[in-house]
Amino acid sequence: MIHRRAAVALLAASPVLLSGCGGGAEAAPSRSEDDRPVRETASPTPESSSPQPSGIPGLGPVRTAAIPERAEQVVVASGRGKDSPLSTVVLYSRDDDVWQPGARWPAHNGRDGWSEHHMAGDLRSPVGVYGLTDAGGLLADPGSRLPYHQSYGFTSPGTGFEGESLEGSFDYVIAINYNREPGTSPLDWTRPMGAKRGGGVWLHVDHGGPTHACVSVAKAHMKELLRALDPDRHPVVVMGHADWLAQ
Repeated sequence: MIHRRAAVALLAASPVLLSGCGGGAEAAPSRSEDDRPVRETASPTPESSSPQPSGIPGLGPVRTAAIPERAEQVVVASGRGKDSPLSTVVLYSRDDDVWQPGARWPAHNGRDGWSEHHMAGDLRSPVGVYGLTDAGGLLADPGSRLPYHQSYGFTSPGTGFEGESLEGSFDYVIAINYNREPGTSPLDWTRPMGAKRGGGVWLHVDHGGPTHACVSVAKAHMKELLRALDPDRHPVVVMGHADWLAQ
């Protein structure tokens, strides 16, 4: 997510470095609570408000089978194309074995699209099905049901790939359990597959441009996710480009 001119810096709250979407810098006062708009990234498609008769739309049998049986909340991040940074996020909730969709939110993913073998610095988001167990941010807990870690380590300096300010990008984050230790702060540096496979892949506040590897949505939508995701319902994210998801 961080522009090539903005080197990854030491976190103020800990001695570790973040990979994936980038790291923090010296502690600084948080910005205002004003939500910045996210430009629409896909043609609006009406989403049925009625229960879906079977499965989650857009997910094929292979991806559907990869969702843990106990998962009752699924965040689907569907990319426009393998090499596209544009995507759409929808939260689905299962009630009586029927998946019901929430709103469709415009989103960004990695600058160069998606990867089935993500490596640190490849500027692609990792495809897959990952747990969502931990959250945090620069700002105070907005009512998260997931464990929430507030820290100045979530300060996000610099500019993005399109020259946009990254300030406030980590006001709210939800860790995606790709190459990390579940049950720890999103700032934890543990990388079970090794540092070369990247890490620090989050859902976070959109800054108006592509990310390094994360998925980003508007600040108001991050608040909605934090308040909606319930650890007792074992939420996961299913993320990738549309063709991969359809398999």
